[in-house]
Formats: sequence, C-alpha cells, structure tokens
Amino acid sequence: MIDLFRSYQPVFDFFLFSLGLAYSQQAALRAGVFSVATAGFSALGAYACAILVKTYGAPPFLAILIGALVGGAAGWILSAPLARLRGVYQAIATLAFGEVIISLALYAEPVTGGAVGINSIPKSISTWHLLIVIAAVMYVMHAIGRSGVGRSFDALRQDETVAACLGVSITRYHALAFVISGVIGGLFGAMQSLYAYNIEPGQFGFSLMVSVLTAIVLGGRSSLIGPVFGAAILTILPELARPLAEYRPLVNGVILIGVIVFLPQGVGDAMIAYFRRRRDAARRGVSVEKRSVVASA
Repeated sequence: MIDLFRSYQPVFDFFLFSLGLAYSQQAALRAGVFSVATAGFSALGAYACAILVKTYGAPPFLAILIGALVGGAAGWILSAPLARLRGVYQAIATLAFGEVIISLALYAEPVTGGAVGINSIPKSISTWHLLIVIAAVMYVMHAIGRSGVGRSFDALRQDETVAACLGVSITRYHALAFVISGVIGGLFGAMQSLYAYNIEPGQFGFSLMVSVLTAIVLGGRSSLIGPVFGAAILTILPELARPLAEYRPLVNGVILIGVIVFLPQGVGDAMIAYFRRRRDAARRGVSVEKRSVVASA
C-alpha cells in the first residue's frame, strides 16, 4: 500500500495544488466576481517566495507567508479598478492582469530570471505540508460559507440589485472576495515554488487559467466539496486517458461541454442538491405517515 502511494505521490501532490488554486477561483466566483486572476496571484506568490528564499536566504515559512500577503495585496489593488466592471468585462480585465504579470516576469530578467525563470530553489514542501494547508483552507472556506460574509457572497452572486437593497455593500464584498482569492492563490503559488525546484513564466499562463476555471465548472462553485470533485476529475482524467493522449484536449472539451449541458451546477453541487431533495422527500413522507396515523386514531 505504501509503495502504491509512493508511486502515485506526485499525482496526489498535483491534485492538492490544483485543489488549492480551485478554492482561490471559487472565492471570487462565489461572490459573483467573474475573475480569472488566480494564475496571476499564484505567479506573484511564487516569484516573491522564490526570490526571498533564493536571493535573500529567508526562512521558507516566512517566504510563504509573504507570498500569500503579496497575492492578497494584489487582489485588493485589483479590486479598485474593477469595481465598475461586471461579467465578461471583469473576466477580460483579470485575464489582462495575468498576462501583465507574465510579461513582467519575462522582462524583469535581473530579478525573475526572464524566460528561464528561477532555478535550484531549495525544496521545503512535501505532501504533509500540502495536506495541512489544504485542511486549513477548507476550514476557512467552510467558516466563511456559514458566516454573514458567505451569505452576502451568495446574495451578490444570485442578484446584485436585491443584495444592495438588503444592505450588502457590493464594492466592499467584491474587494473582500478578491483579497481572499489573492491570498489563497499567492499561498499555493509560493508553496509550488518551494516544491518544484524551479519556476518560469510559462507555468502561470493561459493554460493554468483555463485549468483552474475548468475545475470549478466541473466541480461546482458554491459548495465546499465542488473543487474537490473538479480537481480530482482533472487529475485522474489524464491518467485514464493516456491511450488517447493525442486527443486529450478533445476529450477534456467533450467532458466539459457535457457537464455544462447536463450538470450546469457542477458535479459536486449537483450531488449535494440531489441528496438534499431525497432528504426532504423522506421527511415529507414521514410527516404524511404521522398525520395518517393520528387521523386514523
């Protein structure tokens, strides 16, 4: 069993990284912010952490913390100019943000290493570090979901006008969603830089944006379990579809279209909705049965 786990440990670690970035994406989408800036936040956290550790010899824990704070600060700054944008315009603006970060990483060669990136970064992150951080992030997301902040996010996602009439500050909660998304994205970007020995701009490009967004579309954007399903599908699918490696983008696209058409809520959210309907139906059945017994008595 241990040998089996060791043979698949890199795949499991990739799943944990994908899950962390999926929660960053979910934090924005849950508040109704159509942001694809997670890849940019991740790049900022990764480069900040790698430069601190490699150039200045900072302790890994401090460098990861600063990487997360850099991502959160970028989210807060980004929320100001995007406060007046909605929908596809927000998506385009955050897509441009990611491309600007990639361009800075390419052209600031004395600091970032340019196209080659930063190499020989001391590895300080292992699987159990990732598990602890994922557990902490899931707890925080669960706590947010059950708090007034989570209810405000849900209200904004469903109808901004109604939420504003109920006293929810659109600007404040959208900024908070950007900050949470930035902190989580920067956190996992920083951890990735201390896991993979090297980072380069291509890791944080358009393909990462699409992958993170796809994980949420597949899994669901409102439940805690949704990103788990999305990240698991995207991790396991390439392993199962190795014979179809040449057609892998086509297979991924067909599955994504199928989920959008038949399960628009995502696999995780759809499963939760199904079990809730069954529970409610069972309760109604018990209630009707009790009323029948009382009436017959």
